[in-house]
Amino acid sequence: MEKIYEIHNLGCAHCGGKIEEAIKKLDEVETVSLNFPMRKIRIKGNITPELLFKINSIAGKIEAGVIISEPDSMRHGNNKEHEHYHGEECCCNHEHCNKHEHSHGHKYNHEDKKIIKKAVIPLIMGIAVFAAALTVHYFTDINFLAFGLFALAYLILGYNVIINTFKNIKAGNFFDENFLMTVATVGAFVLGEYAEAVGVVLFFKIGEIFEDYAVSRSRKAITDVSELKVNEADVLRNGEFVRVDSDEIEAGDILRIKAGERIAADGIVESGESRIDTSAVNGEPVPMTVRAGESVMSGCINLSETFTLRTTAAASDSMISKIARAVEDASAEKPKIDRFITRFSKIYTPLVIIVAILTAVLGSLITHDINKWIYSALTFLVISCPCALVLSVPLAYFSGIGAASKLGILFKGGNSIEALAKVKAVVFDKTGTLTNGSFTVTDIKTCGKISEDELMQICGSCEQVSSHPVAESIVSECKKKGLKLTEPDKSGELTGRGVFAEIGENTVLCGNEKLMNERNIILPDMPDDLMGSVIYVAVNNRVEGRIIVSDSIKKTSKNAISELKSMGIHTAVLTGDKPENAEIFGNKVSIDSAKGGLMPDEKLAELNKIRSEKGTVMFVGDGINDAPVLAGADIGGAMQSGADLALEAADAVFMGSEPESIVSAKKIADKTLRISYQNIIFALVIKALVLILGILGHPNMWLAVFADSGTAMLLILNSIRVLNIKKYKNF
Repeated sequence: MEKIYEIHNLGCAHCGGKIEEAIKKLDEVETVSLNFPMRKIRIKGNITPELLFKINSIAGKIEAGVIISEPDSMRHGNNKEHEHYHGEECCCNHEHCNKHEHSHGHKYNHEDKKIIKKAVIPLIMGIAVFAAALTVHYFTDINFLAFGLFALAYLILGYNVIINTFKNIKAGNFFDENFLMTVATVGAFVLGEYAEAVGVVLFFKIGEIFEDYAVSRSRKAITDVSELKVNEADVLRNGEFVRVDSDEIEAGDILRIKAGERIAADGIVESGESRIDTSAVNGEPVPMTVRAGESVMSGCINLSETFTLRTTAAASDSMISKIARAVEDASAEKPKIDRFITRFSKIYTPLVIIVAILTAVLGSLITHDINKWIYSALTFLVISCPCALVLSVPLAYFSGIGAASKLGILFKGGNSIEALAKVKAVVFDKTGTLTNGSFTVTDIKTCGKISEDELMQICGSCEQVSSHPVAESIVSECKKKGLKLTEPDKSGELTGRGVFAEIGENTVLCGNEKLMNERNIILPDMPDDLMGSVIYVAVNNRVEGRIIVSDSIKKTSKNAISELKSMGIHTAVLTGDKPENAEIFGNKVSIDSAKGGLMPDEKLAELNKIRSEKGTVMFVGDGINDAPVLAGADIGGAMQSGADLALEAADAVFMGSEPESIVSAKKIADKTLRISYQNIIFALVIKALVLILGILGHPNMWLAVFADSGTAMLLILNSIRVLNIKKYKNF
C-alpha cells in the first residue's frame, strides 16, 4: 500500500533528508520519498496506525514538533492526532504553525505570505535594536548598555533558534542547524564578540525569510495547476440543470458551461459554439473556437457563449486532475544530483564538526591562544550546516517542474529534467508529432480538358463510399469548396488500391498507381516531388488528373528543429510512412536525417544506432506503436493528443500540439541543470575557502555568516530564476 502524508512544522531541508533516511530503515517500509517544498511524504509499505506513530516519533526526534499526518486530519481542524503523537503544542523552526493551514492546496500561497510577514516584524525590530547596540558600542563608553542592547537584539532575532535547540536536545537530537547556531553564537558572546553573535542570527533569520519566499514561489507554480480543478458545475439531472459538487460528475453527464466558467471535466461539445482559453492547460495563448462534436479538456475557460458538454470522463479522471497528479508526483521524484547531495551532506557536517574540535584543541595546545582557536572553531560550526546545498538543488528542479507546467509541459520527475539536459539527439515520429495528423488536399493537377473543381467533384462523388481518411479528406475538401456531389449508380472499394464508381455513362476509378497498373491505364508524366498519398482519377480508362492528400506540417516544426540544431542537437525523423515521403518531409523541415517505412522494432534499432553515434537520445512520438521506442529512449516525450499507451511510456508530456514545446522543455532542463551545478560549486568553494582561512589561523565569523546564510540566500535566489518562463518561449 502506498499513501501520501502531509508534513507539518518541517523547517529544515537537511532534517527532511534525515527523516527520509530514518524512515527507509524501518522493516515495514518498502520505499519513501519526502518532498520538502510541498511538505509531503510518500510512503509505501504495510502502513498501520502503529507504524505511523513510530514514524512520527522518529520525525519528532530529528526535528522537534514535526508531525506526519493524513491529508484530512488537520484540514478540518482535527488536532487529535497531533495530541496523540506529542501531547503538546506544536513548535516550529520558521514560525510556520498557523494552525497548519499553510500545508493545504490552494492555501499555500496565502499562508506562506502570512508566515513571511509574521517573520519580518521581529526582523525589523531586531535590526533596529542591533543598530542601536552598534551605535552605543562604537560611539560611547557605556559598555553595559551596549551589552544589554546586543543581548536584546540576539533574543529578538534568535529566540526561535534557542527554543528549538532546547526542544531538539530534549528529543535527543543535537547536531542540527539550531544547535550549531546556538553553540556558535553563545560561544561568541562568551568571547566578547557580541556583534558577530548577533550578526549570525540576523543573517540566519534573513536566510529563513528568503527560504520561505523561494519555496513559496516555486510551490505556487506547482499548486497553481491543482487550483484549476472546478469545485462545482451545472449538471443535467431529471431534465433540469442543478449545481453539484464536481466529484459527483461521471462520464456521460451533460454539463452547462456558462461564459467565464472553467470546464470541470473532459468532454465533447453537445450543443452551442464558443471560444475557450486553453492557456492554463497547454500554454497556448490564442483562444480556440469549439463547436458541436469537438472535444474540450477540463481546466479551460469558456470565454463567450454558453454551451453544453457531454463528459467523456469523470472529473477525477479528467485531464486537469491527471495534470495535477502528474506535476505533484514529479516534484517528489529526485534526480541523481539531488541524491548525491543528500549522501554528501551525511559526511560533510560531521567532518566539519570534527575539524572544528581538532582546530580548537590542537591550535590552543600549539599556540596557547585559546580564545583565538575556540573562535575559529565556532566559525566552523556556523558554516557546518549543509542546508544551503540540500535545499537549493532540489529547489532548482522543483522550480523547473513548476515553470514547465505553466507552459503545458509535464515532466514526470526531476530525473526526467536531468536526462533531457544531457540529450545530444532528438528523434521524432512524423505523423501527429511534426505534422498535424489529419489529412488534407495539398495539390490538384489535371491533364485533360476538365478543370480542377470538376476533377475534385468526380473524385469526391466516388470517394463518398469509403471511410478511409484519404477519402474523407477529399469529400471534406469538396464540401468546403461548395461542390455538389453526385450519388453513384454503382460503387465499391478496392482494398488497398482505391474505389470505383459508375456515374451515368462513365466508369470512374480513383486510386493509387497500383490500381492504374492493374487496369493497364497509362499514367501521364506529372510532378511527383510532393509529400503525400497520390490519388489518380481515371474516367473510362483515361487519367484526367491526380490529387495529392497529405498530412500538413505543424506551423512551428521547422523553427523548432532549427532551434534544436542551433543548440548543437542532432535531429532525426523515424516514421512508418513511405521512405520517399520521409525524405521529402525531411527536406522541407531541414532535419538532419529522415528514415521511413519503419516498424516499431526497426525504429528502436535506428534509435540505438543514433545513440551509439551521438549520445543520449530523446524520442518524441504520439502513437501506440511509439510506446516501445519511447520506453527505449533515454528520455521519451509524447504529445497529449497521442495514445494513452504513449503518454504512459513517456517521461515528459507536451500538452500543446506544437513542437515548440520540445525546445522550451530543453531550455528549462538546460537551465535547471546549469543552476544546480552553479549552486554546488559556489557553495563548496565558499565554504572551503572560509574553512581554510580558519585552519590557517585567520578566523572571521562575518565570513562564516556569509558562507552559511549569505550563500544560502544567493543559492535560493539563483534556484528560483528557473521560474522565469518568458525566456523559454520561442515563437
